[in-house]
Amino acid sequence: MEKRNYSEVTEFIILGFFELPEMQFLLFLVFLIIYLMSLTGNLLIIITVCSDSHLHSPMFFFLINLSFLEISYVTVTMPKLLAVLIAQNKTISFMQCMIQMYLFLSFTNTEFYLLTAMAYDRYVAICKPLQYTVIMDKKVCIILAIVSWMIGFLNPVPHVIIISESSFCSNNEINHFFCDMTALMSLSYSGTSVIETINYIEGPVLVFPPFILTIISYVYIISAVLKINSAKGRQKTFSTCSSHLTIVLLFYGTSLGVYMRPKHVYSMDLNKLLTVVYITAIPLLNPLIYSLRNKELKGALWKVTRRAENYFSSRINKTLHTVFDGKCRR
Repeated sequence: MEKRNYSEVTEFIILGFFELPEMQFLLFLVFLIIYLMSLTGNLLIIITVCSDSHLHSPMFFFLINLSFLEISYVTVTMPKLLAVLIAQNKTISFMQCMIQMYLFLSFTNTEFYLLTAMAYDRYVAICKPLQYTVIMDKKVCIILAIVSWMIGFLNPVPHVIIISESSFCSNNEINHFFCDMTALMSLSYSGTSVIETINYIEGPVLVFPPFILTIISYVYIISAVLKINSAKGRQKTFSTCSSHLTIVLLFYGTSLGVYMRPKHVYSMDLNKLLTVVYITAIPLLNPLIYSLRNKELKGALWKVTRRAENYFSSRINKTLHTVFDGKCRR
């Protein structure tokens, strides 16, 4: 393999949505709102679950992992995108670009396995309720979470190493809104056939197995739900499961559509569109789908909100009292 000349490319230029120059500020506002809502929603879930002992169960343990993952996911890409849109700060160093690409791929891979662990947890809870506490004990939950994070962070290593050693010559403009692997591959002239081969091998080995296991889990779940005698209970459980499955299919569909397509059908515009969906929509929808439809969590969220409101209200009243009391003494 041809070694990259370090004097050729020391930084990249992220073009972002250069095709829409008149909409830069509007896009900035939209992505800023989505980013803040994603952070707030997922952070609220973490705080609520950690502060309420009644929510210390396997389902909410995986939910904390997912919320932390979503916060990390959007934080890797969004701040730089916002800087590109509002401040026109489009340059990113070679090392920062490689780190961003590695973290983004790591979080994407982790989500594949974490969603599978959550699907398995729901399968055991609905299909084997009497054995749930035995099967999904603390040790099993920790092992499933650790394996998900480990595979997620180990899997992208060869991709990053190969791309970091590629030759880019003077072409350093990334036609994307972050350091995406497919966009960097299109800039390299030293050949990317090795990465394409790795992608086609790891698809059946690492990506499709968790997807198939997730689908199988939901098939059993839906089958068990249809056997529920109560129409109300059946509708409630099926509604929640179908929402979960929708998110799973959306995540797999968009991410596989970006990274598993053959090079001859590669389209940067389509790539951007698909990436926007699973970078913005999924981290925003996950708190709503996995959490706000849950009665226990909604109750706990209400308690946390009321507690925070009372705390800040008392602090404001105390501050105002101190200020006015000081003025009266004068």
